[in-house]
Order: sequence, then C-alpha cells, then structure tokens
Amino acid sequence: MNIQITTKKSEGVERLLEVSVPVETVRDAEEQTARRYATQARLPGFRPGKAPASIIRKKFKDAIRQQVIETLIQEAFKEVMDREKFDVAGQPHIHDLKFDEGQPMTFELHIEVRPTIEITNTSGFTVTRPVASVTDETVNEQLDTIRDQKASWTPSESKPAPGDMVTVLLATAEDDGTIPEGKEYRLELGGGQAIAGVEELIMEMTTGETIERPVKWPDDFPDDAQKGKTKPVRVTLQDVKKKSMPALDDAFAREVGDFDSLDALRAAVKSDLVENSTRESEAQVRQQLVDKVVEANPFEIPPSWVNQMIDAYMKAYQVPEEERERFAGEFRTVAERQVRRDVIIDTLAEKHELKASEKDVDEKIAEMAAKRGADAGAVYSQLQKAGRLNEIERSLTEEKVFAWLMNQNTVE
Repeated sequence: MNIQITTKKSEGVERLLEVSVPVETVRDAEEQTARRYATQARLPGFRPGKAPASIIRKKFKDAIRQQVIETLIQEAFKEVMDREKFDVAGQPHIHDLKFDEGQPMTFELHIEVRPTIEITNTSGFTVTRPVASVTDETVNEQLDTIRDQKASWTPSESKPAPGDMVTVLLATAEDDGTIPEGKEYRLELGGGQAIAGVEELIMEMTTGETIERPVKWPDDFPDDAQKGKTKPVRVTLQDVKKKSMPALDDAFAREVGDFDSLDALRAAVKSDLVENSTRESEAQVRQQLVDKVVEANPFEIPPSWVNQMIDAYMKAYQVPEEERERFAGEFRTVAERQVRRDVIIDTLAEKHELKASEKDVDEKIAEMAAKRGADAGAVYSQLQKAGRLNEIERSLTEEKVFAWLMNQNTVE
C-alpha cells in the first residue's frame, strides 16, 4: 500500500503515528467491495450478480463503507509493521478516524512497544528484614478470633447493643419523600454494615417496634450523591440475638480440630502465626530488593501491561465491571509495582539462567505428594488438569531469582 506515515510520538514505550491512505487506494477498495456484494446480493427484479453497481452501492452503502474501513485499516497496519519493525507490547488502538467521500482515509495509530530492559546494577544494596515476632497477646487474639467464629446466637428480648445480631426491615425515602416497603437485612451491630445513624436508631428499639425519623448520611460516605444528606428512614426491628462465645478450654480445642488440649491448640496457633510472620517478613525483604533494583535500573513499562494486571486483580477480587474506574484508580500503583516485579524476575531469570527446570518442578511435586501421603504421578495429573503447573514453575523461578539477589546483597 502506498500509505503515508507521519510519526507524532517516537519516545518511550508508546508510538503515535498518523496514517493516510491515498484516495486512489480507497476508491479501489470501495470498487472491489461493491463488486463482491454485487456477486452475492439477491435483489428483487435482478438475477444474482446482475444488479447495477449504482443500486448495489446505494442498497449496501453502510455495509460497504464499514467493510472498506476494516480492510484498509488491517492492510495499513500490516504495512506500518513491515516498515517500522515494531515489537508490539499490546493491542494497537485507532483514534480520530476520518473517512470522507473523495478524500484520503486518515487515522491515528497508537502502538505500545516492548521496552528494552537492561538490568545491570543488582548488587551492593542493603535491605532490612523485619523481626518476625509472635507474642502471647497475638496468640490470644487469634484464639479469640477462632472463638468468635464458633460463637452461637441466642434470641433476646432486650434492646440491641454493639455486637448483637439483628434482623430489621429497613427503608429509605425516595427523592420525592415517599418511603417504600422495607427490605429485610441481617446486621451485626458495630460491624460497619450500616451507617452510624441507622445503628443508633436500631439500638433505641425493642423487638417488634417501628421507628421512622430523619438520619444523616456520613460526610465520608463512598457514594458522592449521598454524602452528608439527611433522609427519612423507617426501621422495624424483627428480632435480636446475643452472641455467646464458647469457653476457652480443652473441650473447645477438641471441637476446633485434632487437639487433645488447649495447650496443644495454643501451640499450633503460635506455630501458624510464626510461619505467617516469617513469610510476611520474607515478602518484605523481596519487595525491598525489587524496589532497589528498580531504582538502580529505571525502565518504562507499557500502560497495557498495567491494565492487564488490573484486569487480573478485578477477576481475583470479583469486582464488577461498573466498578472498574474506581478500582483501577485505587490499584494502579499496586498493579504497576507488580508488573515491574514480574519484569525484573523474568529478565534476571533469563540473563542468569535461573528459570526453574522440569526437574525442579517434578521434585517440588514429589515433595508436595510426600506431605499429602499421595502418589506423585496422581498429584502431577491433578495440577496439570487444574492448569497449575505454570504457577509452580513461576514460584520456583522466583525462589531462585531472589536467592540469587540475596547472595548479591546485604540483608540485615
């Protein structure tokens, strides 16, 4: 194609090109597309393929135009790639398309290219390993959490108090001031499931009572349209339940799991907390190393890579699409940090031959199988079926990369 390419941005990981397709090329594409429609179209009064070109162009004007646009953009993009030799990092985008009759077709082509990443400065850093400390108080807090999970709820006729579970019919006035029929909600008071004004109202009530009065929404309410507003609210208290925590004794330990005594449960909880604390401490060391490497070897990353990571977070957290803009704003920094981490791991693994081998993966699976008392082949098949082999390979590669980095640097 005899297209004209004008570069509007050529630095960093983004390229912005203005592409112009000559009038002659546009006209040829229109004629070819019209002829193709003419051979296939069936119009009343004409034998197949015999309808006049003018009628075909008029009848299928929009379809022909759309087909011409798609064809020319595809061919123009191929021509751009052949000429410019871009190593594309993400899906290109078309902007500002202009396609007027008798004029060249023009558009802007936004392309992200893979950055050239050279990580050469990886040693001489000093990072701090946080102390993994688990106190008796921490253990007691975790035991209380377990007790809370095992708590039972007993009906009560007393007024609700923080920590109680209530069932209410709750309705808020519409914009015209009318209050619709209430919806049933089950709330644990003090848990932040309802705004403070509604909880205060509930805690004044007795079972079976209905109260209607204005309630002010908090000034920091997430929905901007509701912030600071005062609206009539109607609440009917249907029931109240008090939480009853189990005693912290040997019987409780046996109920929780395979523990002979409370001391055994306490020891297991402490062991888990120490393990988690150690894992968190290791994660912080690794992140400090990544930050040091990024600072010493700055590089750009394509925005599309960050967006893909945001999409992955949305899927993992089951965030609805309508919440994407808010979620992306909150998690963009986290996503960018994760992308840089992945790039560093991939680059160092490739450069220093640290990528996990098939043997490494097999040995890891054999270790997992031994812990489960299962057959290694069966475990391998399960992981393969679940699509988790790449996850294991990635984890082992990370282990190798960070072990290599720690040998190059000082961990205090």
